[in-house]
Amino acid sequence: MSATPVVDFWFDPICPWSWQTSRWLLEVRRLRPVTARWHVMSLAVLQDDPRLPHSYRQMLAEARGPARVCAAARAEHGDDVLGALYTALGERFHERGMPQDRATVEDALRETGLPARLADALTSRTHEEALLLSHKAAIALAGDDVGTPVLALDGPARTGRVAFFGPVVTPVPRGEDAARLWDGLALMAATPGFYELKRSRG
Repeated sequence: MSATPVVDFWFDPICPWSWQTSRWLLEVRRLRPVTARWHVMSLAVLQDDPRLPHSYRQMLAEARGPARVCAAARAEHGDDVLGALYTALGERFHERGMPQDRATVEDALRETGLPARLADALTSRTHEEALLLSHKAAIALAGDDVGTPVLALDGPARTGRVAFFGPVVTPVPRGEDAARLWDGLALMAATPGFYELKRSRG
């Protein structure tokens, strides 16, 4: 593996599991020489199925909005804005329980120095293609039977990048607990032939 591992992290801003894992990754960055690159994906795209009840599909359609805002921010202002915007949105959605509406999103945009007009993407399809391209990049690495988040990091030399769904973890590990979890994940990723580690949800 490289001296400074680079982790690609795909998130949906409305997903509480992505949020927990992202806070773990920030803790890892404090303790290990790790670089994080942030990308957006969408639970609504993952779960797009015409057989689902109409009310649930409507909820998913509305949930697509914050992911579109992130895609719009990246398209107009570059990759580097995503980490701060995700933190601003996540603190509001997941820590403060604020509604996932335009006022909340505009507040997060202002905090990160981005134009409030990017909140137009909540209901606009202008940046839908950018969202889908970012989403598909995660699926191309991890497969189509995953959720959020998706992490990609260096694997064995002959393999290149490998991606996983997760780790899904709560509460957020801190200190050496966070570092040990990272060390274990990096070890698995670097193991030739390693494919999956999974258990049923409880």
